[in-house]
Order: sequence, then C-alpha cells, then structure tokens
Amino acid sequence: MHTNLSIPDIIRKQRDFFQTGETKSIDFRLAQLKTLKQAVIEHTQLILEALQADLKKPEFEAYATEVLVYKEIDSAIKDIKNWTQPKKAPVSLDFFPASARIYPEPLGVVLIISPWNYPLQLIISPLVGAIAAGNCAILKPSELAPHTSRVLTEIISKSFDPAYITVLEGGVETSQQLLAEKFDHIFFTGGTAVGKIVMEAAAKHLTPVTLELGGKSPCIVDDDINLEQTARRITWGKFLNAGQTCIAPDYLLVDKKIKDNLLAGIQKCLKEFYGDNPATSPDYARIINQKHFDRLVNLLKDGKIIVGGESNSSESYIAPTVIDKVSSADAVMQEEIFGPILPVIEYTDIGEAIALINSRPKPLALYLFSQNKNLQKQVCQQTSSGGVCINHTIIQFGVSSLPFGGVGESGIGSYHGKASFDTFSHYKSVLHKPFLLDVKWLYPPYKGKLSLLKRILG
Repeated sequence: MHTNLSIPDIIRKQRDFFQTGETKSIDFRLAQLKTLKQAVIEHTQLILEALQADLKKPEFEAYATEVLVYKEIDSAIKDIKNWTQPKKAPVSLDFFPASARIYPEPLGVVLIISPWNYPLQLIISPLVGAIAAGNCAILKPSELAPHTSRVLTEIISKSFDPAYITVLEGGVETSQQLLAEKFDHIFFTGGTAVGKIVMEAAAKHLTPVTLELGGKSPCIVDDDINLEQTARRITWGKFLNAGQTCIAPDYLLVDKKIKDNLLAGIQKCLKEFYGDNPATSPDYARIINQKHFDRLVNLLKDGKIIVGGESNSSESYIAPTVIDKVSSADAVMQEEIFGPILPVIEYTDIGEAIALINSRPKPLALYLFSQNKNLQKQVCQQTSSGGVCINHTIIQFGVSSLPFGGVGESGIGSYHGKASFDTFSHYKSVLHKPFLLDVKWLYPPYKGKLSLLKRILG
C-alpha cells in the first residue's frame, strides 16, 4: 500500500468520490473495465512470474485459471448497457393509472477480500462486477501469496485513482481494521471459519455480505460411464493447482463394481500428466506454506495409499495421492482437504452415497459421472449443493451465465456474469402515479366505504 492515509481516511475519500456521481455514468464504467482488461494483459508476464513464485503454478494453469479472467471483463463490457437498463414492472388494474420500473443502482463503497489459491482471478472477477455496477472498491489480497499481492498493488495503483479503487496489503491486522469499518457490501472468498468472522463484523454495521466459502465437494462415480474420460477429468480437476481449489473434487464416492478399474485409470492418468516422479514435473504446483503442508501430511495417515504419499517439506511438495479403504469417520473426511489427497469411498447402492452427502454440510460443488439420465435426475433432486457438474470437474466455474456460489456452510450469494452485477447493485423499485385520477373512497372518513372496498379489491 503506497499511501500514508489511515483506513478510515481512505474509505472517506472513496465515499466523497462516490458522492460526485461519476461512477454512475455508463461511459465511465466502460472506460474503467477497458482499463482493467488492458492492465491485466500488459502485466501478464509479471503475473505469471508472481504465481510461479507463490505457488509454483505452471504457466499453462496460471494463464488458463488466472490471466484469462479478462474474458469476464469482455462479457461485462458487452452486456453492461443491457444490465443497467431500468426494467418495466407490471402494475395491476387496481392501481390504474400507474407505471412501475426497477432501477439497478450502485451500493457505494465495497470491500473485496480474496484468498491465496487463485490470488489474481478471485480478486479481479468480483471487481469486474463492482465496477460494472458503479461502485468504488477497496481490495484486500491474501498476504499468503505476497508476490501476486505486490503485482496486484502495482497494477491497480498504476491504473486507478485510489479514491476509486485501491489495494490494501497486509495480514490479519489489516483485515481486522477493515472489518471494523462500515462498507456498503463485503465480498469475501475463503474458508468457512473466517467467513463467520467476516459476517459477524459485517452484522455490526448491517453490511450485506457475499461469502464464497468451500467444503467437501463430493464426486459420485456410477458404473455407466466412459471410464477413460472419467479418470482423466477427475485427475485433472483434483490435482490442478495441487488440489488447492475450492471446487476441487474433495472425495470420491464410487460404485463398487467399477472402483478397481477407476483407480487404475486415475493411476495411469497421473503418470501421463506428471511422469513417474511428479516432484520433477514442471506441470505440478506446490503447497502454499508450511502450516498447510503439515496439516495435509497429517491427513496421509488414514486408509491405504494406492498411489503417491511422498512429501518433501523443504520443497512444500506433496505428491498426488489417492487413498482407498477410507471411512467417513477418518480425519481426512472431517475437513475440506484443499490439497492433492483424494480419498475413495465405495458404495453398492446410490442411496448410500446420497445419504452420506446429505449427512454433511452442503458442499460448494457436487460432481456426478454417469450417463444414466434417471440417476442424474435423482442425484440433482435429492442433494443440495452450490452447483452441480455432470461428467466433468471444475469447468462450471468458467461459464459466466451460471451464477457461482454456495449454499448453507459453503456460502451466501453468488457472482459471475450478470450475477456479479446483481451482487453489487441495489434494485430500486419506483412507482409513478400521475395526477390524472384520484379515487376519493380511499381516504377517510371511512364510514360506509368498507363494502365498496371489498367489492372493488376483495
């Protein structure tokens, strides 16, 4: 943060700028979105280097999952005129003559707190919605990805007036200072425990929140599948970014009939993707820090390791690992794994799998591999999750027409595409009544009017 201003001063400056009304102009919003896109494209190399330094993120993964966030900017630029149009609302004849419209308006000054696992994507994506909706924004990147945090600060401070958008770097203390202030909306991506702290702080000011959390996203594998593609898609989705993805398949629920074949298929894919020794693969990321490394190594104690299990503390390396013979009572099944460990639980009847999922907090994502239409319908109807992806993993996140968010403990609210604009907007209802007609029976004295009221409106 390149400023000597205190946090309350920074917020006051943004409030003052918001009050000028400048951010409400559609041309202004469009110009800012174009500036943001340009800034991301121009700093691509710096971004890729920062992600390599923070997470040893392979260039291909970094580009596909972080830099391409500018595609989201493109969709906002294309649709903003439509999103900002007031929409006509029907008015019943009881109110004749009258007309009604719903106007989207910006909330004001918003706070966006982002995590370390996709440290560029998960701050820029909500920012796109905040800009499109006409707000000012304060961004708080994760201190656990310091190189990306620094690049982000550089990009934003070069591109925008801090009275409009600014980055505040820092650790827990900075977050606490920010959360003590009043904002018009707080958008938080991270874990459930911190999500509760954010919501509690926001409640003191009645600030609305969007919480993008996580949870144990199950992956059900039926026996009616294309085995090779299923193994490949699960392996990719689980071990992308070394499993540090909020919508990674957390554990497998596999039909007993197909389990051995599926595990053999996953093993084959791992070798194909990362070679005999993933530690030497340029395509495999690392664990963010020692604390998470220690936590994950601890989870390797359960069940029977089918593949992987190796770790190297000095390298923050944990091999892609698949664990069989896991029970739902094991430690690895008690928390979101958020790392390259895939526990496998078998089932003989889909009802067991559904019951297991429903006995736990609602997950952010649910994956189902099956060609059986009835089974697809049954799983969708009988489970609750933020979203569902059938016969693939992770890719639902990239479809901007699908609102992305959790339910229950996996989050509150959603974003992406139009949903991002909605999240950072207030929809103001306006009723317009001309002086044309004034119905006298509406006003006191009421004597003798009740029967008329019942006849007309009853």
